[in-house]
Amino acid sequence: MHRADHHPSRRRFLDATGAMVAAGLTAGCTADSARPGRHGPPAAPTPKPVMATGRHQAGITHPQPAQPHLLAVVADLDATAAPGPLLAELGQAIRTLTAGTDPRLLGLPPGDLTVTVGVGPRLVRRAGASLPGAVDLPRFSRERIAPRARGGDLLIQICASDALLLPVVAAALLDHAGDRVHERWRQSGRRGTNVPVGKGLTAPRNPLGFIDGIVGPHTTAEQERDLWLAGPPAVAGGTLAVLRRMELDLPRFAALSVAEQEAVFGRRRASGVPLSGGTVASNPELGAKTPDGRYLVPVDAHVRRANPTVVGAGLMLRRSYSTDDPAPGLLFISFQNDLRTFTATLTHMDVSDALLPFTTTTAGATFLILPGFDRQRPLGSRLFD
Repeated sequence: MHRADHHPSRRRFLDATGAMVAAGLTAGCTADSARPGRHGPPAAPTPKPVMATGRHQAGITHPQPAQPHLLAVVADLDATAAPGPLLAELGQAIRTLTAGTDPRLLGLPPGDLTVTVGVGPRLVRRAGASLPGAVDLPRFSRERIAPRARGGDLLIQICASDALLLPVVAAALLDHAGDRVHERWRQSGRRGTNVPVGKGLTAPRNPLGFIDGIVGPHTTAEQERDLWLAGPPAVAGGTLAVLRRMELDLPRFAALSVAEQEAVFGRRRASGVPLSGGTVASNPELGAKTPDGRYLVPVDAHVRRANPTVVGAGLMLRRSYSTDDPAPGLLFISFQNDLRTFTATLTHMDVSDALLPFTTTTAGATFLILPGFDRQRPLGSRLFD
């Protein structure tokens, strides 16, 4: 496995992991905790396991709500490596890791660990130039993306409630792949506090303080229409992912009044309710005006510029994560069955979305998230048989 220069060596990783484990052991042996009759806080319940196999890969709609921690690793396939055998091996490794039977977990319980795998446009075109996922993500304004942070052949998305699992699982999978893959970039992130948004659903707050991901294909019918690929057979049950790492100008946004911040988004910061009224789950009434003729939802508000009806595109399922390295920001991940859903939305936002001036995109890629797999049908086998 060839790592980018800024990534730690395996020895540094093991040293760091050992230090974390040692720190954890030391923290559990303080003078207070050793006193008779003293009890520490009750241990948090272990999250329920998430089935790795099935029609769809885990880590997209399940679990719900999504785990709080994520690590996305983007890599290229070596010119001499065949994607089919590699993907099949990764699928087998995912099954053992999520089941907790893989010794490379170092004894850590997997809990709700999920690993989701996607392949980039170059590999998809090798299987068929007309297949969904064969088109590269176009360039947009407000991008400052280094060549290594644009595109890629392979996405490994690792999510869990236990943040310690992420580097351990990534190390196991990348070591298994060996010299067949060359890492381009990686990004870790965490989700904010979940807020109820109706119908048993929750959504997290983003680093700007607003609830993120209220609108999306949440029902089974919406997901079949806008999320999952129906065909051709090689990709049925998969979806298309877009990753965009964005730096956020937090000081400049924080300098705005609350009313000005709400005008940028078109929603109330505290509740998520549209400025046109209703509940957090209500569709914004984009035609509603004040008595003096002003739109309640400003013409450049984010909820107006990104509104699927206004754009004329489908719904995106978003699993966004806050980041603080290399800079405070957001890792935006959207899943949709048509890349135009994303590209048309961002093109419409590019014209006059009040949110975009506070963002700078520093990494971007799109991937075909492979259909689900099981023992009889290895990961990627229908695409690279």
